[in-house]
Amino acid sequence: MTQSYAIVETGGKQYKVSPGQKIDVERLAVAGGEDIELSRVLLIADDNDTLVGSPAIEGAKVVATCLSEEKGDKVIVFKYKPKVRYRRKKGHRQIYSRLEIKEIVKPGGETSPAKATKKKTAAGGNS
Repeated sequence: MTQSYAIVETGGKQYKVSPGQKIDVERLAVAGGEDIELSRVLLIADDNDTLVGSPAIEGAKVVATCLSEEKGDKVIVFKYKPKVRYRRKKGHRQIYSRLEIKEIVKPGGETSPAKATKKKTAAGGNS
């Protein structure tokens, strides 16, 4: 069984994803049930080889399905100054999009050596 994974960037954060995994990312402009392609793929790895982008891999993408939009846990912001009776309490709940990863698509055809570097992983070799 080949365990492949990718590192993608969305919403200013990086996520390690593999097919079948469910992740919560910053809110995306996608309705529930729609497919989305995450094209900013920084690394793709499986049992045989590893593709590392600099900074991203040209032509690679991760296909995911948006399951729903959900609110995260409440964060309380409390400002306080002693001796002057200053208190402000405010709450915030971030909205997340829940994605289910369908597949990781490697770049087809040629890949420019300047944009992506292919590394062979070996037990006693260079990584």
